[in-house]
Amino acid sequence: MSEDIEVVVGRIGKPHGIRGEVTLDVRTDEPERRFAPGAVLRAQAPAGADRRPSSLTVARARWHQSTLLVTFEELADRNAAEAARGTVLHATLAADETPEDPDEFYDHQLVGLAVVDLDGTHIGEVRAVVHGSAQDLLGVRTPDGRDALVPFVSALVPEVDLAAGRVVVADRPGLVAPFPDDKPDERADEQAGARGDAPA
Repeated sequence: MSEDIEVVVGRIGKPHGIRGEVTLDVRTDEPERRFAPGAVLRAQAPAGADRRPSSLTVARARWHQSTLLVTFEELADRNAAEAARGTVLHATLAADETPEDPDEFYDHQLVGLAVVDLDGTHIGEVRAVVHGSAQDLLGVRTPDGRDALVPFVSALVPEVDLAAGRVVVADRPGLVAPFPDDKPDERADEQAGARGDAPA
């Protein structure tokens, strides 16, 4: 039986108002699902912080412009909200749970998938998912031990087949495959050395 997966879904920011509401640095593509009223999240306090609740229960959540504001049952006032600043929030997902959007994937679904090019040739394995500010990246380890980062966009990753355990990458030199060796000066030196034409 597969074990549940724990994922980071957010980090508590500064208090908002005086009633314990906090701003949230969202780390999930499904904030409405993860911060629904009644959701219980594991709370990981920053290193060196005073003892805090080990879990927080969402009382309500709302958007204010582009910022998610959340009230937790355990944070009754601004002082409690301030004390919780920096807390990292984790949600527990069933191993077989999938995002509501069929074009989205959880990190644990992607890590370990084989990477093939458009011709079906094996070119590596997904070792990590890197969440950048502009876009997500797939960390790919090649068979010869190199690491490459592939922007997780449909133009470069046209297919994710979980059932087949693979990701298709529209590879090109410098993406996963290395650039061709275009150092003619070094090759000329090697050829000269082989002929005994060492420089004077």
